Amino acid sequence: MSDVFPSAPPATVTRLAQDAVPAEIVDRLRAGAIVARADVGVIDLTGPAQGAITCFQGLLTNDLEKPGDGAFVYGALLTPKGMIVVDGWAARLGSRVRYTVPAEGRERALLVLQRSVPPRLARSADRTEHTTVLRIAGTHAVAVMGAAGLPVPHAANHVMEGSAHGGPIEVARANDVAPFLFQVTTAMDHVEAIRTRLAEAGAYPANADALELARILAGWPRLASEVDEKTIPQEVRFDEIGGVSYTKGCYTGQETVSRLHFRGHANRQLRGLLFEADPPAAPATGWNAVTHDEREVGRVTSIAWLPDGGGSVLGRWIGLAMVRREVPSGATVRAAGREARVVELPFDAPRVTPA
Repeated sequence: MSDVFPSAPPATVTRLAQDAVPAEIVDRLRAGAIVARADVGVIDLTGPAQGAITCFQGLLTNDLEKPGDGAFVYGALLTPKGMIVVDGWAARLGSRVRYTVPAEGRERALLVLQRSVPPRLARSADRTEHTTVLRIAGTHAVAVMGAAGLPVPHAANHVMEGSAHGGPIEVARANDVAPFLFQVTTAMDHVEAIRTRLAEAGAYPANADALELARILAGWPRLASEVDEKTIPQEVRFDEIGGVSYTKGCYTGQETVSRLHFRGHANRQLRGLLFEADPPAAPATGWNAVTHDEREVGRVTSIAWLPDGGGSVLGRWIGLAMVRREVPSGATVRAAGREARVVELPFDAPRVTPA
């Protein structure tokens, strides 16, 4: 792999313990809202005129130009061979693009931008140290944002700037299949005022584990879990979650992505798992393997306990796995040392209620 386009981090299994997410959090996702700080990096690309927009458009799998100013889209930076380096949410405001990425992908995103974008057109800057990102999820997220007095973009995949409770903020609205609905970006010294106001408006204060459970329920890929060094976008549901455009102009890695879309299919796919018993607590050699008919067909990528009915005892283990496409939905497989049923994604996740 070239120095300009590093590979994604090696994959590990994301596993949420049985007590990681209280049942009350799940109840709020289904009939309320939660707010939690996201573990992310924040990178700005700015330049004269439309330099930053043009440069980012030539790197991102999604389209930033066609939606225009105020666009907020999910997409990835790829290697020339079409492998995902890092994924994230790109916000277009004026001549600036702000790319919010998983914390473990921050350095990789910076490296790609610094080495592939001509300084005369645009320059990247790491804003992570002085910026905090809150994410709001749950069926009543729209109502909570309004009650908190925060600016609310009225359309999906939109971002806007404003001020609230004594400071500037940036509020972005994701699409309806994302694991969160709103992303609020603000200065680190202003975040507690925003979080307190959201809590007073009805958002349940949560942590990063709650956002992880929402991600798993949504069937959304995570860098270094579902996404490894050789993952192409279609393998991890980029078509289904709106992470790739087939009508935009050229971008790095496009040839592989387009060829697969128009002429072929992915050999492995991100699928859901419903476990029949508790997966082993201590990973061992081969622990994450998925087997079907005595043949290895994939790997477990994420596991979480999903409480049921408002209690922490009742519930079941669910998971995500990269599985070969020939394994049918409904098949019983051996995964993480236990029997599990393969299901389509997303899981029966909460749906947003309009305000």
